[in-house]
Amino acid sequence: MFKESPITRRKTRQIMVGNVAVGGDAPISVQSMTNTETTDVAATLGQIGRLVNAGVDIVRVSVPSMDAADAFKQIRSQVSVPLVADIHFDYKIALRVLETGVDCLRINPGNIGNEARVRAVVDSARDKNIPLRIGVNAGSLGKTLLRKYKEPNADAMVESALTQIEILDKLDFQNFKISLKASEIFMTLAAYRKLATQIDQPFHLGITEAGGQRSGTVKSAIGLGSLLMEGIGDTIRISLAADPVEEVKVGFDILKSLGLRHKGVNLVACPSCSRQNFDVIGVVNELESRLEDIITPIDVAVIGCIVNGPGEAKVAEIGLTGASPSNLAYVEGVPDHKVNNENLVDELESMIRKRVADKHAAQKDIIASD
Repeated sequence: MFKESPITRRKTRQIMVGNVAVGGDAPISVQSMTNTETTDVAATLGQIGRLVNAGVDIVRVSVPSMDAADAFKQIRSQVSVPLVADIHFDYKIALRVLETGVDCLRINPGNIGNEARVRAVVDSARDKNIPLRIGVNAGSLGKTLLRKYKEPNADAMVESALTQIEILDKLDFQNFKISLKASEIFMTLAAYRKLATQIDQPFHLGITEAGGQRSGTVKSAIGLGSLLMEGIGDTIRISLAADPVEEVKVGFDILKSLGLRHKGVNLVACPSCSRQNFDVIGVVNELESRLEDIITPIDVAVIGCIVNGPGEAKVAEIGLTGASPSNLAYVEGVPDHKVNNENLVDELESMIRKRVADKHAAQKDIIASD
């Protein structure tokens, strides 16, 4: 069964990105970013749809031109998930997008232009109650900071963040979150930890340019996991050179492993050995593929033998323990029936989907009784 996380989260103010609360006591949200050409409205909508099916909370879309801003307007009108527009350099693009119903702007006040241009963007965001995300990246620090610090480091990143925050403070604008991303884990950790003691705005976490699907997942899990365990972080994005849908899956897996979010199947499985009574790896891979559409939280244990199987099955909602001549299926920690190897995956999928349907029905009954 799911257990409450022992993590005490950093206290922050809360902002709203569309209908998703970020910061305060809100659940940590999972983001991703489209990698289609924004002007290709159909392709971008298709990718957003796949991200929504994967459970994404917030989607970021790059808007590098006025044509992209016009396309963003079309995209915004056809999706319900909150959208963040990623904008650099041209404040006029930011102003255009603010008229489209955007849910958040990702900008860097330092590269938007002079104070009048920054004020124009901030005033429009304030009028429409649109939050900003101030994004600091180690790879794009200003020349002044690089002259001062010689190379990117955590102190330079924090100074960049504080400089940008000072601009917003002068404009009396506090409706923002902030990120401090580097591709190097220790630099990222040090920057977030240092800034966490100085401000109370929510943090967007990420290891930028983390790498390919496997290496980037490992790097992100270590970096984000370290911060999340310290209570730092209010929304996350896993930056992978891979299908953005994989970013969402990894993000939720990281949060599930820390007990911070419960979404979809939490699958406990043994790595298999010569004691296994069925093909654990094949069963688990097939199950994961079949159950990707499930977003209801459910604990499932698939263990190949009777050494650890009964113990894991007893604390899962659906469990399977390998045994000879027949494997044993558990429901709510209680032995339920025997299952032959020939129909293991079908039987497990059926049990899991029935359990999910029962939970939905129970939830409806609770709502109806209220």
